[in-house]
Amino acid sequence: MTRTTAREIAVHLSYETAMNPMKISELLETFFSQAYYETLKSECELYEEYPDDRQLEYIRRVASGVAEHAAELDEYISKYSKNWRFERITRVAAAILRTAMYEVLYMPDVPYKAAINEALELAKKYEDRDVVSFINGVLGGFIEGETAHIGTSGEPKQ
Repeated sequence: MTRTTAREIAVHLSYETAMNPMKISELLETFFSQAYYETLKSECELYEEYPDDRQLEYIRRVASGVAEHAAELDEYISKYSKNWRFERITRVAAAILRTAMYEVLYMPDVPYKAAINEALELAKKYEDRDVVSFINGVLGGFIEGETAHIGTSGEPKQ
């Protein structure tokens, strides 16, 4: 499984956490049980391969982090959403934005350019062009406004 696939699964889980009152730890335990995960194969090709330990750790880290920091991430989304109320943003777009922002803020091992590019590719898969443009604008503003102190690799500037 590629990092791109793992990221997409993390976005799915981020979407699910916004919809499901279950604690993230319980959701992850259920979702990654072999029996449940096996049922997902028939619904979506994304789930054809069970994540290896490294990808599973990444998915759990992102999904848990997004759930833990949801209020903070939503504030950033609201702050950089020009002329859009948060309620107007699709749930999928919000999940993509939260995931990318979480990676930029809390995962220095993920270059923020990669996080943004992957978010836009996912947006193209799930949303129409106007929403992709919106996501691009929000993430561009977020990067400009919140990451001036870090380099493109996610490491602090010298």
